[in-house]
Amino acid sequence: MRKKEKKKHMKNTKTKKKPRKPPADAPLRAPPTPDKKRPRHFPSPPVALRRGGTRTGTQKCLNYHARAPTGVHVYFTARAHGPRTNYDVAMLQFEQLIANKHFLLSFIDTLESQKSFNIRDKVNVASLVTVLLMGRMEYLTEVLRCLMLRLVSAAAATKHPQLMLRRTESVVEKMLTNWLALCMYGYLKDDAGTALFLLYKAIKHQVEKGPVDALTHDARYSLSEERLLREQVDFSPVNIHLLHDDPHYEKIPYQTTYSTLAMYAEEYEEKVQVKVLDCDTITQVKAKILDALYRNTPQSLRPSVHEVDLEWRHGRAGRVTLSDEDRTTLTGAGGWRRVNTLAHYGVRDSAVMALIPRQNDSFSSNCTGYYSYANSVSPLNSPVVEGGVGGDGGSGTMGRGGGGGGVQFYHLVRTPEDSASGTLGSSRDGRDRTYGTHKAIPEIFLTRLLSTKGTVQQFVDDFFRTILSANDGLPPAVKWLFDLLDDASRAHGITDPEVIHAWKSNCLPLRFWVNFIKNPDFIFDIAKTSTVDSCLSVIAQTFIDACSTTEHRLGKDSPSNKLLFAKDIPRYRAQVKSFYSDVSSAQPVSEQELGQHMQQLSAAHQGHFDNLAALKELYIYVTKYHELILESLDADPYCRKLSLAHRLQSIGYILESYSHAGPVAPMPPLQLAGQLSEL
Repeated sequence: MRKKEKKKHMKNTKTKKKPRKPPADAPLRAPPTPDKKRPRHFPSPPVALRRGGTRTGTQKCLNYHARAPTGVHVYFTARAHGPRTNYDVAMLQFEQLIANKHFLLSFIDTLESQKSFNIRDKVNVASLVTVLLMGRMEYLTEVLRCLMLRLVSAAAATKHPQLMLRRTESVVEKMLTNWLALCMYGYLKDDAGTALFLLYKAIKHQVEKGPVDALTHDARYSLSEERLLREQVDFSPVNIHLLHDDPHYEKIPYQTTYSTLAMYAEEYEEKVQVKVLDCDTITQVKAKILDALYRNTPQSLRPSVHEVDLEWRHGRAGRVTLSDEDRTTLTGAGGWRRVNTLAHYGVRDSAVMALIPRQNDSFSSNCTGYYSYANSVSPLNSPVVEGGVGGDGGSGTMGRGGGGGGVQFYHLVRTPEDSASGTLGSSRDGRDRTYGTHKAIPEIFLTRLLSTKGTVQQFVDDFFRTILSANDGLPPAVKWLFDLLDDASRAHGITDPEVIHAWKSNCLPLRFWVNFIKNPDFIFDIAKTSTVDSCLSVIAQTFIDACSTTEHRLGKDSPSNKLLFAKDIPRYRAQVKSFYSDVSSAQPVSEQELGQHMQQLSAAHQGHFDNLAALKELYIYVTKYHELILESLDADPYCRKLSLAHRLQSIGYILESYSHAGPVAPMPPLQLAGQLSEL
């Protein structure tokens, strides 16, 4: 009896066996396959945030071409979970080499010394290095300082040192562009961005006050001679009343998706009215209506003009759906067809209209009335098919070039048949747009340009005043960069003030500000038309002239863009010189202050790109110039002392074994520990 109780007690107190530990040389388990349903989130970098939206233009600013492979997280996975494969170990070692200043400088010098290393390669390498070092802005700044000093030394030995930084012909010049974008983002967002946005809106508003040809993009009110509508066009303003109690509004795309229905209800209570012109095409009218309805909504979240139809509530005809081209479109001599306008339909002031979701059939059955020409193909956006019908089921749109008997469309002005050889929506038909051929502009057209310039003059002055003010909001990186150029010029015996002036102008105003003046859509979520783009180019050219110290003699044959701001250039030029002087006389930036600022930028930019993808792209150049890079590392005493060439060779051995073993073959723990110990 006692033996049975003893056995029973032993069964109850018996512990479970612990699992045996695998031997040290046992292979690691392959990582679990990532869930395909899990959405991969790519955070939007803050370099070029668009106004009011989530879409960014950072790839344009940084020219980053690396793509994140499927299954790879946004940041380097090896940092969060440890190296998983031989390839990850190799890329981690390569990243450690990039973190060595001597290796990185020798690597860049070797690449740039090769004739096959073209401009595109230089831009790619500079952008990839910037992506890898965005989280280490202090180190990126130190690398940039070393490369800039080498560039100054090379420019000082030439006959024209003022040409330094004029173009982007080296890795350091593109790195400087990226570095400025990272350092100036906060200032652009909090200070200068408002003035730039108001300038853009002022130009857009002034352009749309007058007729704009929908096909040639010429406008009555323009700053650019190349986009000036020279012909006299009669037009009258039309006030459109939009219906707000129509159930069709609930079906307009994006409206309920982004919870904006309440906002529209408030706006409609104020009785929405939109000012348009009777010479506007139906597409132009829809665009102006959408601008009014979605004035506080980013462009990327607005419905497109191709997703809605314009419905006119007419007393006799009931509901009439208007379109750019339908059966009522008039055809003149020579096969010319004019795009439909409000005047074509007889729409007058105080007309009542509504936007409805675009219909799928050519003759809408949802509309009541005597006739309806819904969804017929618009000549402004349909594909051009010469000698055939294009579009999606409506009447055809033919080529405008006159060949092959195609239908020729025009909006406000017919282009001469002998010179009209373009397609619909081309930049310009029948007129030379090159800036190289300058002819005297008639005084009547110059007066019209001056009238438009006078309207936006205040906004141009405000923007120039904002970006040429050395206030407390100016990033310390600007002061550090200008002091670097001043010290380097003194070290090389350069005393000509125009040379230093040219260097500073090529760094900040011409390399950074001109780019955003021409392309505000890089930072704002807006739609920039061709007409507005031409006006912005004139303002950008004015800013370039203001940064130049060379006086230009103006005559009757001078370009109109220089004649427009001829009286303002001396004032702008004085502002530029005063800005450089104020920055030079400001308190020098200490290393501690610069370091704190760079640490803040590093924290703000951490993890915005896939470093693993950038490392893969950058290692392509290591593979292409492997032997030359090893020779330069062996020739450099610092690199030879640190055995950097041996470390680069070990990366190649790891990748070679990886290519034979396959992407899922893991490295044994002992070998993995040995590789990591070398770091």
